[in-house]
Amino acid sequence: MNYISVAEAAKRWGLSERSVRNYCAQGRIPGALLTGKIWNVPENAEKPARKPRSDTGRRDLLTVLRKEKAAKLRGGIYHKIQIDLTYNSNHIEGSRLTHDQTRLIFETNTIGVDATVRVDDVVETANHFCCIDLIIDAANHAVTESLIKQLHAMLKNGTTDSRKDWFAVGDYKRFPNEVGGRATAAPENVAIAMKDLLRGYNTKKEKTFDDLLDFHYRFERIHPFQDGNGRVGRLLLFKECLRTGIVPFIITDDLKAFYYRGLQNWETEPGYLRDTCGLAQDRFRQILDYFEIGYPW
Repeated sequence: MNYISVAEAAKRWGLSERSVRNYCAQGRIPGALLTGKIWNVPENAEKPARKPRSDTGRRDLLTVLRKEKAAKLRGGIYHKIQIDLTYNSNHIEGSRLTHDQTRLIFETNTIGVDATVRVDDVVETANHFCCIDLIIDAANHAVTESLIKQLHAMLKNGTTDSRKDWFAVGDYKRFPNEVGGRATAAPENVAIAMKDLLRGYNTKKEKTFDDLLDFHYRFERIHPFQDGNGRVGRLLLFKECLRTGIVPFIITDDLKAFYYRGLQNWETEPGYLRDTCGLAQDRFRQILDYFEIGYPW
């Protein structure tokens, strides 16, 4: 019998390597062979079928988010996602606000006492809450340039950047920039690159986890805005998880370095990003279980 690696199986099936290893350990891949600490998968093995869950009657995530958003409900999953997604996404980009300060801004529109903070951190935090509301409202719609620019305009509204004559709030960058020491699309090429990206992504009828990660990677490589690309990109990724029925996830501080490594190596070693986001998904499943929300993924 011929075997392939866990990494190759994960790529074929659109799963994380962690998920494939778990399937092997659970005996859900007939013929999987453990050699030392390495699992090998039969070349002709099929992707394991999803396990039926005993959560019939559980609530749908997007429905719950919209209801809790409309009711301004405290303490629910909408409340938690607003705070956790905003805090972690901003923190990746250098915000100095603590999780508690982020929570206070959302809950009371204050930051507490005895706090020295950057005004932009506060403004962008409040703006990010509005961005999350937008992606919930637009969750069932395809990603468009209009939506992407609207998210950027919303995120950067009222910031120091918005008062700079050269900074294009809600529009593509005017000056070259780089990310992680790597060149990005030149300003004059951004509009064409974004149209090509969206055309290729939106023509795929059935989107896999890898399709979403690939879209995120290519968006960040284009780096279409002068600033705010990471946060807009992660908002779009969360939105597309809601739209496609893929478990959403939040990149927390302890995953930041692995997330960046995954983006850097996506084209040559996609398992890095796939596993990092897969781990974040596992954590988000625990949140869904706590709030008794179904996830048939």
